[in-house]
Amino acid sequence: MDIVSIRNLTKKYPGFTLDAVSFSLKAGRITGFIGRNGAGKTTTIKSMLNLIHPDCGEIDYFGLPLAGNEAHIKKRIGYSTGTISWYPRKRIRDIKDVMKRFYDTWDDAKYESYLRMFALDENKTPRELSDGMKVKCNLLFALSHNAEALILDEPTSGLDPFSRDELLELFGQIKQAGVAIFFSTHIISDIEKCADDIVYISKGRIVAAISREEFAQRYQGQDETLEEAFLRLERRTLNA
Repeated sequence: MDIVSIRNLTKKYPGFTLDAVSFSLKAGRITGFIGRNGAGKTTTIKSMLNLIHPDCGEIDYFGLPLAGNEAHIKKRIGYSTGTISWYPRKRIRDIKDVMKRFYDTWDDAKYESYLRMFALDENKTPRELSDGMKVKCNLLFALSHNAEALILDEPTSGLDPFSRDELLELFGQIKQAGVAIFFSTHIISDIEKCADDIVYISKGRIVAAISREEFAQRYQGQDETLEEAFLRLERRTLNA
């Protein structure tokens, strides 16, 4: 089943156009969203969440259009960016007490579990956290209400290699429960470690939206790593 379906998503800015972006996300699969800085990853994700308004296109979650069902849909998804810019002086404990009021499916046991896993002190405020711990704090809230889809913008940004591996292993556990995970990254090794599918965007256009195996067959040369293939494709696209 398609948990998320994006069709012909378009957003025009001076000097940049997100051009008829289309792809889908399936239950129980991890999709890596790759592309260089400025390729359109964050614009796509913000459009998917109605944080910016696309010029045209259709966005469906769970078979429902985002337009007209936004409140219901957002209770069923989790979203995290690489940074925290809200409630910087509030304790994590107090932020949790506010956030849980918005979710009928909030799970205190999961919150406590992830709090321990991420080694977060809920008596601290976001402004007291390192960049890596801020990422973990965002994920703590995104994972604590039994979301059916996780949309994560650079979730491993600022994490040390051990914490990144720990998080990628966690993704593998979460997908077993049927959760669709969509994460953007410029760290290609993260895609190689855990992604089932790849959505590759360049200059605002989708180059590929296929399984990792099909991507390897179609785009990777013999003995070529995913990162080497990506760099070669980018050079070719930019020179086109």
